[in-house]
Amino acid sequence: MEQLKGKVAVVTGGNSGIGYATAKELKAQGAEVIITGRRKEALEAAAAALGVTSLVADQGKVADIEALAAAVKQQYGRVDILFINAGVLGGAAIETVTEAEYDHVMNINTKGAFFTLSRFVPLLSEGSSVVFLSSNTATMNKANSAVYSTSKAALNKIMKIAAAELAPRKIRVNAVSPGPTETEILNKMGLGDEKLKELKQWIVSNVPLATMGRAQDVAKMVAHLSGEASAFVTGSEFIMDGGMHL
Repeated sequence: MEQLKGKVAVVTGGNSGIGYATAKELKAQGAEVIITGRRKEALEAAAAALGVTSLVADQGKVADIEALAAAVKQQYGRVDILFINAGVLGGAAIETVTEAEYDHVMNINTKGAFFTLSRFVPLLSEGSSVVFLSSNTATMNKANSAVYSTSKAALNKIMKIAAAELAPRKIRVNAVSPGPTETEILNKMGLGDEKLKELKQWIVSNVPLATMGRAQDVAKMVAHLSGEASAFVTGSEFIMDGGMHL
């Protein structure tokens, strides 16, 4: 069903993983979708496969975000759905984290997400939906995750304050916090096949539902939060981790 027909949607980091799955779902529900990413070739390949528009932008650079907002304004004039999805992993013990590692994670996950919202606020139509991709780690306290978890916890606070600020325009702002999800990001960790298998087994052993999440499930939640069925929902975080946070 085309529940989002006529809506203009922007998905940052839309060339793979949860971003790709969400762009696919939003398009299936009738939205006009624009995906962004840093890697031009990968982004264009994803856009061609999905049948959507692509615009190159690095969420870690405010100048790129501003250029992206200007391009969307010129081509579409407004945004009805903004999924701020782009992000990076990063984890180490507090005593070993370098300034460069800290800045890399925070610049993309927190600062970049903040300024993406900031620069798109003027383009958001009345009654539009903003969804942040957070993480279940934002409310967990695992060793070696201080930087990443902090970046997502800060994102959740930004989400709640944005929900309060934008409520007068009927703009809803929420966050989806997945747990371990089957995406290419695990394969990019540089582990061998056996080590990757062991990692996935360890992850699943910590999930009460005994499985990893699927990108398409997160995509359906984002689409739900973008439609009329969630018209009275704002300032909320939706944890999707199979009970891992319990």
